[in-house]
Amino acid sequence: MLASFFVAAALALGVVALPEASLGSAEVIYNCKVPNTAALTFDDGPHEHTYHIVNTLEAAGAKGTFFFNGDNMGCIYSHENRKRVKHAFYKGHQVASHTWRHADLSKLSWDEVHDEMWRVEQALQRIVGVTPAFMRPPYGSHNGLVRKVAHMRGQRIALWDLDSRDSMGASHLESKGIFNEMIDRRPSTILALNHETYATTAYDVLPHAIRRLQDAGYNLVTLAECVGEEPYQKVGRPQKPNGDWHC
Repeated sequence: MLASFFVAAALALGVVALPEASLGSAEVIYNCKVPNTAALTFDDGPHEHTYHIVNTLEAAGAKGTFFFNGDNMGCIYSHENRKRVKHAFYKGHQVASHTWRHADLSKLSWDEVHDEMWRVEQALQRIVGVTPAFMRPPYGSHNGLVRKVAHMRGQRIALWDLDSRDSMGASHLESKGIFNEMIDRRPSTILALNHETYATTAYDVLPHAIRRLQDAGYNLVTLAECVGEEPYQKVGRPQKPNGDWHC
């Protein structure tokens, strides 16, 4: 009991110097598990396209999942970015961790990986009152250490089985073709990686993907729904901004 208290306290403070040898390993998710579901996920926000993506999903009766960074395309604590996070969350979409500064976690130390994770967790706790149960490592890069840290922090690692390749320079036509090819094969489920930082993804690819997926009979749900798990470890109250809210 006492040991558990100190572990919880260390995690809350983001200060972890515990041995890793005997720790468990986080589950790595590549696919949805609930038949006839598709999860559209969006990395690297919050960003100026957050509103349009959320509104496009809502108009189609669909849900998405937003893997937010803390300080990548802009500070999550800025007034506008706090509004973007809240807009996604309060419209019923899932918010999750994409770490603080989008570093390659597989190249970091034990304490550095914890720092990358806890700082964005703290931001989501402050802004919308939730502790995420899912995280996505930048570039999909993870190793044994990363999996152990994620497990210790109570998170599953979420990857994908469809990459729109928008972050690799794919045109909107190429990204649409990737969706078309996967949908034409009609797998039981689809877990799609997109990035909300690209206008072509938000304005061209997303409407096409939604239409094709729904026409094929998929239910467009959050990542948590498509794997049959809870999206958050804890749900509480958002906090009021103060001088500690900075990047």
